[in-house]
This record gives sequence, structure tokens and C-alpha cells, in this order.
Amino acid sequence: MTRLLMVCLLVFSLVSPVSAQEDLRNLASSVFGQLPEKMPDSDNDTAERIALGKSLFFENMLSVNRSQSCNSCHELRNGGSGTDNLPVSVGALGLAGTRNSLTVWNAGFQFAQFWDGRAATLKEQAKSPIMAKHEMAMPSEEEVLKRLSESVRYHAEFKAAFPEAVNPMSFDNLVEALAAFQRTLVTHDRFDEFLAGDDNALNEQEKRGLYTFITSGCNGCHNGPLMGGELFMKMGLVNPYPNKQDKGRAGVTGKRRHNYLFKVPTLRNVAQTAPYFHDGAVDGLAQAVSDTGWHQLGIKFTQEQTDDIVAFLQALDNTRKIEDIN
Repeated sequence: MTRLLMVCLLVFSLVSPVSAQEDLRNLASSVFGQLPEKMPDSDNDTAERIALGKSLFFENMLSVNRSQSCNSCHELRNGGSGTDNLPVSVGALGLAGTRNSLTVWNAGFQFAQFWDGRAATLKEQAKSPIMAKHEMAMPSEEEVLKRLSESVRYHAEFKAAFPEAVNPMSFDNLVEALAAFQRTLVTHDRFDEFLAGDDNALNEQEKRGLYTFITSGCNGCHNGPLMGGELFMKMGLVNPYPNKQDKGRAGVTGKRRHNYLFKVPTLRNVAQTAPYFHDGAVDGLAQAVSDTGWHQLGIKFTQEQTDDIVAFLQALDNTRKIEDIN
């Protein structure tokens, strides 16, 4: 714990309730910071490009048997969490994947994509699922474009989205449009409102949970405005995690020192993205908090601490819907 943090916590414990609340806000702001309103690389995302990306995100033609779209594993409709809420996703051919589906909300803020970080950008990430056998299972980029070219609507949408392109309907433009749409998926929650100065945005239990979250060291990994998405961390840092089959980042780099390293997931909207961890092994948020405390920090949270942290994490529920954004 840094000297600054220790001083802040001492002050928090001594001052009046009003001052303590402001100290907690200042502490949280210094640890996390406010979520930006726009994602990196979004300046060139025109309304037409975003609209095309949205159409493609919900397009079943992108799967081999026309049974699935991107949205099948990253549900956004009706306030969806951007996940499928399954332990691991099941692809168009009925094949199960090996990892839990990460949310697409706020994905473009993160330093890398996928649990193992094998894609650096949203655009790079969008290429993989369309051709992956256990996901959408399309045989080639050419087959994808052949299908889309049969649609008069898509010819018009690609031309509007990429008016300067000699060949607007290209696979590169397809994934660029998908990325443009995903760059609109920025969450908003009551914690944002608390950081912005609304004293009533969090109740007393949620504030205790925030305080416990910081003082117990959870923010060591779940840092920054997303409370995650900024680094790789070993799963089972202090006490071993049971799943030893999935070696995480090492599967990409081939380096032994990367065994069991995974991207730290964002905690924004986390109460809606169960089940938890890379293998989807835990159904409930309280159990996920308890397990993370033990495996990553070597802490056994009390029931009260767990309940308070869960209450705070529930205050991170996203209040935005895609219908409101576009």
C-alpha cells in the first residue's frame, strides 16, 4: 500500500461524514479515474460506418449455416450485457469453445482483445470469430463477401460507409465497420455519477464496498476507469487456481513464464456478465468475489465484506442500451 493511500485512508476514518464522502470520491478518482466518453480511434467513425457495423453485428449470413451472428455470443438487445451468459460459447456448428465470452461493452478501451490478448485492436479481433470453426465457421473471406454481395442493401451500405474506396465491399472494410460500431459501446453507471459528484448515486453499503475494494488491494489488478482491461495477470497469483489445462497467454507466446496469464477483465457491468473467470467456472458474483480474494490476494473475505463488495459491483450495472446510442 502506498504512503499516499495510507494517508487518504487515515483521513477517511477521522473526518466528518460529508468530508469522508468527498475523501472517498477523491480516493476513487485517483485510483480509477472517470470513464472517457469516446473510445480511441473513433474520430473517423461516421454515422454510415457505424450503421453498417451495427447491421453486420446482427447479421446471420456471417455464419456458415446462417444460424448465428456476432450478437449470438455478445447479446446487446434489450439491455444485453454483451455476453451470452454461458460458461463457454457454442458455435454455429454446435461446437463448444474453451473460454467464457467477454463482453463487447467497453472493449475498445482495453489494451488487448481476448482473454489471451492475441488481438491488439477491435478490428483485428473481429476477423477471428467469423472463420473460427468453433464459432461462425465460415470457410473463407471470399465466401463472406460473396454472400453479402447478393444483398442490394449491403452494396448501398458499404458504399455509403466507405465512399472513397474503389471496392467498398471488402473484408477489411467489413471488420472496420464492426469495430466502428463497437466503439460506440461505452457504458454508464451509478459509479460514474458518484465520481462526477452525485453524493446519492451510491448507498452506504455500496460506499463501504468501494472502500473495501480499494483497501483490500482489488484495484491492484482491476485498475483504471474500466476496473480492468489494462494488464495480464496470473490466475492463481497467491493460491493456485484449479484449472491447469488452459495456460492462457502462454498459448499465444509459447513462453513458459506466461503460463496462466490472462487479461484482467473489466468489472464494469460485471453483475450482468455471469458466469465468471476465463473458464466460466463460477456462477455467482459473491462466489467470484470470494474466490478472487483467495486466489489473487490470499484473503478470505468475511461475509460482510463480500456482501459490501458485491453491492458496490452491482452499482456498476450499465444503464445504457444500444437503442439509446445509435
